[in-house]
Amino acid sequence: MTDHALLLVNLGSPASTSVADVRSYLNQFLMDPYVIDLPWPVRRLLVSLILIKRPEQSAHAYASIWWEEGSPLVVLSRRLQQAMATQWTHGPVELAMRYGEPSIESKLVQLAAQGHKKITLAPLYPQFADSTVTTVIEEALRVVREKQLDVQFSILQPFYDQPEYLDALVTSARPHLEQDHDHLLLSFHGLPERHLTKIDPTGHHCFKGDNCCQNASPEVLATCYRAQCLRTASEFAKRMGLQDGKWSVSFQSRLGRAKWIEPYTEARLDELAGMGVKKVLVMCPAFVADCIETLEEIGDRGRELFREAGGDELVLVPCLNDDPQWARALNTLCERAPLAL
Repeated sequence: MTDHALLLVNLGSPASTSVADVRSYLNQFLMDPYVIDLPWPVRRLLVSLILIKRPEQSAHAYASIWWEEGSPLVVLSRRLQQAMATQWTHGPVELAMRYGEPSIESKLVQLAAQGHKKITLAPLYPQFADSTVTTVIEEALRVVREKQLDVQFSILQPFYDQPEYLDALVTSARPHLEQDHDHLLLSFHGLPERHLTKIDPTGHHCFKGDNCCQNASPEVLATCYRAQCLRTASEFAKRMGLQDGKWSVSFQSRLGRAKWIEPYTEARLDELAGMGVKKVLVMCPAFVADCIETLEEIGDRGRELFREAGGDELVLVPCLNDDPQWARALNTLCERAPLAL
C-alpha cells in the first residue's frame, strides 16, 4: 500500500480568542444538523439566540486555557500528526478540523491535487456519534461529490473497545492513577438522549431499562454512544485493576434544555464530595486531545465546583495527546481501516 494518504480529523477550534472568531466558530459548529438536529428554520433561530451571549462567555473560557502557540486542541493535534508521520509509511499525513481551519475541504482538495487517490479518513473519536463521526464522513463525501475528486476512502471505525486504544489509555493514565486518590471519575462528552433513540436500530431498546447499555446487542452497540462509553470505561477499569466503587462514569458539556444522557458530571462531582471523597481524579476518554472541555470545563470549573461541594482536590488526567504509544496504536487502527463502499 503505497501513495496512500492519511487524513486525521478532529473537532476544531476558533481561530483566536476574539469574540468575533468564537462567534464564527460556534455558528459553524451549532448550525451542523448533526449537532443540533432540528429543522433548519428552528435551528437557525435557536443558534441565533445562543449567539447573543455565548460567544463572549466562550471567548473568556478559551482565553483562560489558550497557549502561546494557539488552541491546545489544534496544537496537540498537530503534534499527533507529526508523531503519526513517523508511523504511517504509505504517504503523507495531514490534519483537518471539522469546524474552523484547516478545513476538511481544503485538505482533501490539496491531497487530490497532489495525485493521492487513496485516503484513509480518520475521525479522532473513540466512540460513535452522529455529531462527531457521521458529520466528518458526510462532509468528506460532500467535498468529493461537489469537487468531483477522484479519491477512494478507507475510514477509521470507532475504536472504543480496541485493545491498542485501551492499552494506550492505560499506559498514558497509569502514572497519574498511581498517586493517592479516593475516586476516579471517567467523564465523557454528553449527548441529548434523542440522538441515541433516533438511531436505535431496533426502535425500542435505548433507555427502556436501567441496564439497557449493558444488555445491548451487537447491532445496538454499533451505534449507541452511551453503551460504547460504558464499554470503554469498564474495559479500562479491568485493565487498570480498579476496584468497584472506586471509579464511576458521568457525562459533561450539556447545552440547552433537552434531556441529556446521565449521570451529569457536575452532579456526580457534587455527589462524590458529599460522600466524603476528598481527592478525585478525572479522565475524559471521549477526547483524544486536551481541549476546552477538559482543560477549562473540568480542570477549572469542575475543580471549583468540587471544592465548593466540600472536596479538597480535583486532578485532571491528561488525554492521550501525542503519547508515543497512542501514535503507534492509532497507526495500527488506521492500517486496518476498511474501504468505504
